[in-house]
Amino acid sequence: MSNCLHLAIPAGDLTVAKKFYCEVLGCRSGNSEEGRWIDIDFWGNELTIHQSEERLPTVRHDVDMGAVAVPHFGVHMPDDEFQALKQRIEAAGLTYLDKPYRRFVGTEFEQETFFIEDPNGNVLEMKTMLSPEVLFRDAK
Repeated sequence: MSNCLHLAIPAGDLTVAKKFYCEVLGCRSGNSEEGRWIDIDFWGNELTIHQSEERLPTVRHDVDMGAVAVPHFGVHMPDDEFQALKQRIEAAGLTYLDKPYRRFVGTEFEQETFFIEDPNGNVLEMKTMLSPEVLFRDAK
């Protein structure tokens, strides 16, 4: 797990948050401290959800086809995984913050994306790109 991202967030009730991340999103749990925090394998990244009372505030920023919630985090995934995740979210009866839509249509950055909130209001953006190899093609 070299170079994996670690992110710690307030998660509200850990039992509810763990169910969301593991049963709905399909992640695995790892190390934990009872009643305090749980590590989640978030597509190869370490997401640590902390028992909390607070929620992070969000604002909207204009991006391409609309105003996206910030802060947010998420993952890029192959289309088959993305479509399966949408099915699990819909089967769980959850409501999208921003329903699935395509953006940057007709460009090499075309993608399908959606935004959803976890039980504590943390915003996640999940996406699949037509050409993921272009994302950091020119990065130095």
